[in-house]
Amino acid sequence: MTLSHRTTTAAAGIALIALAALALALGDVALAPRELLAALAGGLGGADQAAQIVWQIRAPRIAAALLVGAALAAAGCAYQGMFRNALVSPDILGVSAGAAAGAVIGIFLSQDALTIQAAAFGGGLAAVALAYAVAGAARGHDPALALVLAGVVIGSLLGAVVALVKTLADPLNQLPPITFWLLGSLASASPRDLALALPLVAVGLVPLWLMRWRMNLLALDDDEARALGVPVTALRLAVVGAATLMTATCVALSGVIGWVGLLIPHAARLVVGPEFSRLLPLAMLLGAAFLLIVDTICRTATAIELPPGVVTALVGTPAFLLLLLRARRGWQ
Repeated sequence: MTLSHRTTTAAAGIALIALAALALALGDVALAPRELLAALAGGLGGADQAAQIVWQIRAPRIAAALLVGAALAAAGCAYQGMFRNALVSPDILGVSAGAAAGAVIGIFLSQDALTIQAAAFGGGLAAVALAYAVAGAARGHDPALALVLAGVVIGSLLGAVVALVKTLADPLNQLPPITFWLLGSLASASPRDLALALPLVAVGLVPLWLMRWRMNLLALDDDEARALGVPVTALRLAVVGAATLMTATCVALSGVIGWVGLLIPHAARLVVGPEFSRLLPLAMLLGAAFLLIVDTICRTATAIELPPGVVTALVGTPAFLLLLLRARRGWQ
């Protein structure tokens, strides 16, 4: 990593720390810098109002935004590198649809929050496993293309399951929580949720970092990569497993929040290029910052809290178009 790349990554990290401090200070009860520092110094055991606001309400939510944003961006980098396509997002194989179906069924059956999160997590993993099984059975086709098509089909089927459950749900007691979950939210993130999600994200992230040099070879044709000694099939399976684990964990924690895994890797790639060891750290920092900004806007912009899934779409669409146009001008 050259000095310029290190400087860029370090600057992104410093900016992320500043954004986190700003997010801690903003809210219905704004905290002055002196109050924020006193609350942080007081720790979890602080008895004053500022300490309770910071440690019990805002800190878990901000930590969840950082974790989900970084993990979705990392998963997006992995998927885009594996499929050699900058338009691929982490839910391309149906993980978000599977997690949504699991959570919606859990809400429909009136399960508790932990069971709903477990159902979402299991549904996401099951959807990708089914897509992988279908792609493996479709012999005679390009493996990557067959996997994408299988994921699209499985995602469409599970989307129909979600629509069916919404139709059958009680419009007063079940439909509102289903709708809010599908739009995503970080408001209910708790330290227990973070303690469960963080190890799973780490388990998915560590293999991607260890395989960072081989990830670059997936940009080659499969035959060329095999000629260089890369076990393409095994590497692709490991990448899918790691990225799916992170994505399913994030969806179980926050609901469906789109655009992070599509927009952020593309933006980071324009800054540091496609080399995976440079791309992954910067994309994670930018993803964490992006979702933190979005969540702060959601809880402070209006009297009624906005769903982050809607805000990411409203912000992500024009931002992605701008990045696409700038990249096109650069190519020309």
